[in-house]
Amino acid sequence: MLAPLALAALWVGDGVFAAVVVLAAAAMGWEWARLTGCGGPATVALVVTNALACAAEGAGASIAALAIVASGAVLAFLGGRAATAAWAALGSAVIALPTLALIWLGGEMGRLFLLWLFLTVWATDTGAFLAGRTLGGPRLAPALSPNKTWAGLAGGLAAAALVGAAFLPFGVAAPALVPASLALAIAAQLGDLAESAAKRRFGVKDSGRLIPGHGGLLDRLDGMLGASALAWLAVFLAGAGPLVWHGP
Repeated sequence: MLAPLALAALWVGDGVFAAVVVLAAAAMGWEWARLTGCGGPATVALVVTNALACAAEGAGASIAALAIVASGAVLAFLGGRAATAAWAALGSAVIALPTLALIWLGGEMGRLFLLWLFLTVWATDTGAFLAGRTLGGPRLAPALSPNKTWAGLAGGLAAAALVGAAFLPFGVAAPALVPASLALAIAAQLGDLAESAAKRRFGVKDSGRLIPGHGGLLDRLDGMLGASALAWLAVFLAGAGPLVWHGP
């Protein structure tokens, strides 16, 4: 359901893609508020959206970062409970920073890079589901997510490696593509586990009901948040030089 929308936004161009990312971040902010109970959902959505829009309009990463950090204190104040400040700030950072990174990656690296990122995360989820359902076996992290297995992790890694291999003709840094895909797969799995841990902590089965039968956006995009953050870090450390791509 989400994949066609993401691909269409990516194809249309940077402005539409950034707008879709901002709206998704706002929806995830609403879900985080529902999940943790740290303030009004509309307030979370507004703060996250403003932070993302600020960066998307070129106001600078420093202003966006300040807005994100301040959001925790704002939400705690509006919620009337100082104890919620840490959860509010954490939710704002975990949602806003990776989505800001996604917008930045689109502008710096181009559509082909984002297509590789998307397909790697989607393949990881699909491979993990199929392998886990087919093979079963020992649980990966039963305290966090009782349904994940080591077989599922292996299946996700294998699927991600296949995506990396498929993109070898397009990347200048071809030898690094398969290892990079494996790293993204691990980051995606960690993002999934982190959200599972948060849901277990607050006794919530799904982050929301936005997608009938599949939960909320956080349930669908938790892996993308982890992978986006790692992709941004890799590009930043590499100075974008070795990861330049052929294509749009």
